[in-house]
Amino acid sequence: MESSGTLYIVATPIGNVADISERARQTLAEVDRILAEDTRTTRKLLEHYGIKTPCDAVHDHNERDKVSLIAQWLQSGQNLALVSDAGTPLISDPGYHVVSSLRQQGFHIVPIPGPSALTAALSVCGLATDRFCFEGFLSSKSAGRRQRLSLLAREKRTLVFYEAPHRLLASIEDMSEIFGPEREASLCRELTKTFETIWTGPLSQLAAFVGADTNQQRGEAVILVAGEASASKQDSLSQDDEHLLEILVAELPLKKASVLAAKYTGKAKQAFYQYGLSLSGDDAG
Repeated sequence: MESSGTLYIVATPIGNVADISERARQTLAEVDRILAEDTRTTRKLLEHYGIKTPCDAVHDHNERDKVSLIAQWLQSGQNLALVSDAGTPLISDPGYHVVSSLRQQGFHIVPIPGPSALTAALSVCGLATDRFCFEGFLSSKSAGRRQRLSLLAREKRTLVFYEAPHRLLASIEDMSEIFGPEREASLCRELTKTFETIWTGPLSQLAAFVGADTNQQRGEAVILVAGEASASKQDSLSQDDEHLLEILVAELPLKKASVLAAKYTGKAKQAFYQYGLSLSGDDAG
């Protein structure tokens, strides 16, 4: 589509407005239209830099419906920019359906890279970054969150999560219980902003730190958790071990059943607990 316009995927600051790239600023000023997750948020950024490009709302609730209109704009030769409220679009932000559909239709789509809470947190957390697994936001429901965490308990790569302020402490406490209290983790909160927090240590200590300071339960947060070290023989359950726990958990809460099974067999309590979670897939005991 040589005569059609180009869609630019533009990363914007995650907090500090000075983090915008010169290329991003120039692109936002020169395109015909900006597709914004929240036009009010984007206009504040544009006003800061004296950019007067018109904005149209494209977000989770309307992006499927907007695809055909966006395609028409591009076909007419307009150049467009897609932005989210902060950071890189599509990374736990809207835009996937727009980009996927337009890519299939053959339109020209160009990235304008820049800020991302994901890469910013990985760069400063002190955990392994050679291999990582980005999980985005966990379920807002306790049972769904714990089920997902139990499936990730043996993941060897560094795990990266985004979390909402009102669920932050509960999520960290669940991670401490399911991954083990000594598993290394990092909280990167309000990155690039005035009250930025970067804290790394065992999950149990992280839970205590966040629980003791309500200020840490505000703003945007990235939680990073070290991958599991190679499982030892003590952590490997035999069929007899698993059967023992199945008998105990039928009569007792999972936590208590795991403690008793560990005492009887000499195996790690966490191994029994994780196996018990996999049996029910919900918030057991």
